Amino acid sequence: MKAYERLLNYVVIKTPSDEESMTTPSSACQFDLAVKLKEEMIQLGLSDVVLDDKCYLYGKLPATAGYENVPAIGFIAHMDTVSDFSSGTITPVITKNYDGGELKLGNSGLTLSPKDFPHLESLKGRTLITSDGTTILGADDKAGIAEILTAAEHLLNDPSIPHGEVKIAFTPDEEIGRGPDHFDIKRFGADFA
Repeated sequence: MKAYERLLNYVVIKTPSDEESMTTPSSACQFDLAVKLKEEMIQLGLSDVVLDDKCYLYGKLPATAGYENVPAIGFIAHMDTVSDFSSGTITPVITKNYDGGELKLGNSGLTLSPKDFPHLESLKGRTLITSDGTTILGADDKAGIAEILTAAEHLLNDPSIPHGEVKIAFTPDEEIGRGPDHFDIKRFGADFA
């Protein structure tokens, strides 16, 4: 699966964190994405996949033969989104072959303008994924999750790429500054991340 396809699957799952909450995760909906990711990680063939009661998800890609003693690298991304503009249905908009001009956000009446965002002009000719302007998209950090799992899938499907263990973790509540609060560094087990 391509990373953008994964991203489109993830962003429609609402995961806003709640800074008023005293629980971990701060919002139960973060488990909705975590459970989906756990199933996907198992289907991909990752090992030691664990989703704990605080919504921290861990897994690993075993080392290829002969690379078991190479330091383990880790990749971490967070599952939560900001709570602002997250109450409606999340509708991604795909703009193929972007022309570099005003970018309409669905039927919301909102646009992104190169006058306000000069870097848009550098994206001319590319495919862009945005929200429809009525909610956030939540690509931070669901795009990171999509990239990590796509890379893991690539390594699993191409045994000619040697690597040590690759550790993966997805965390809750980063947007409210509590992502590391219950992160199990020992369970994660990466030498570098």
